[in-house]
Amino acid sequence: MIQHKDHFHGSDLEKIEQIYGIKKEEITSFSANVNPLGISPLLRETLASHIDDITAYPDREYTSLRKCIAEYANTDYENIIMGNGSTELISLFIQIERPQKALIIGPTYSEYEREIALGGGTCLYYPLKEELDFALDASDFTSHLNESIDLVVICNPNNPTSGAILRRTMRKILDVCKQNDIFVMVDETYVEFADNYKDITSVPLTAYYNNIVILRGTSKFFACPGLRLGYAVTGNRDLIKEINTRKNPWTINSLAAISGEIMFRDSSYIAQTQSLISQERKRVYEIITGDSRFKAYPPSGNFMLVRLLDDALSSELLFDRLIRQKMMIRDCSTFPFLDNKYIRFCFMAPEMNDKLLSCLLSKNC
Repeated sequence: MIQHKDHFHGSDLEKIEQIYGIKKEEITSFSANVNPLGISPLLRETLASHIDDITAYPDREYTSLRKCIAEYANTDYENIIMGNGSTELISLFIQIERPQKALIIGPTYSEYEREIALGGGTCLYYPLKEELDFALDASDFTSHLNESIDLVVICNPNNPTSGAILRRTMRKILDVCKQNDIFVMVDETYVEFADNYKDITSVPLTAYYNNIVILRGTSKFFACPGLRLGYAVTGNRDLIKEINTRKNPWTINSLAAISGEIMFRDSSYIAQTQSLISQERKRVYEIITGDSRFKAYPPSGNFMLVRLLDDALSSELLFDRLIRQKMMIRDCSTFPFLDNKYIRFCFMAPEMNDKLLSCLLSKNC
């Protein structure tokens, strides 16, 4: 096994190429959590015909795109804020709210803590419990909320645990947060992959609560991280006004704006994606849980967290074993509350999932 100190993100294929000598084009990334179908066929077929649109500035209000997203997400278009990826919106929101103390449900994505720290705030973590399969105990969680906290951050479904909080539970959390003057930021990057999407998404709650903002993007479900197209949904018009006042105009280029309108209307692609992930999620989960060396946690997203129960296995060893077979998984030892006994991988096409499982479950791969 190559000895190195790197912990690779799904986009770090150049580092892999440098360390392992494997061309990045030959690597199948089970770490990036991107839709295995690739980009929308409708987008592929039609985007080139819009090339002349780059000769003019896009509509700085992105009205047509926002209306398209509103139809897709079932909300009012005036509740939509556009961003250059959801990362820009996280940054803008933190700059505006300037939380002094934030409570983050973890283990989770590190960008939240980074942005809060850059804004001068302090982050506390509420740890999900392994004995509960990393499912949230909402009653216990809300008992930790008080007026000293400015912001609660929830990834739903959560990365890397893939567990989800139902909307009826989110409503209870919002009620307690409202009582304590706490704003809630919900990252729904992976919600569209969930079988029970309509029971999970918090978008309908924005019609009743002004202390919530929901972040979404197109990087994962629509397989276009390079497009840098994200959006937020909130019913708080004061927040919308301030974000739009602060953010630079035209952060979404013309082709990205047009791409969004095409993708969000590609109903066949959307349905095919949801069907594929649903089937493979169930199948792969059942196979993994059938091996006593592994414990898989019930997934809602397009990826799964697995605990290694065999003393002979570690996340570093399995990463090394699989990357030599040109497959990349996520070593989860850098996530808060996890260690080198946890890995994460996403669901790809059946044949690639079979290849991963064959190597992962084999003692001789």
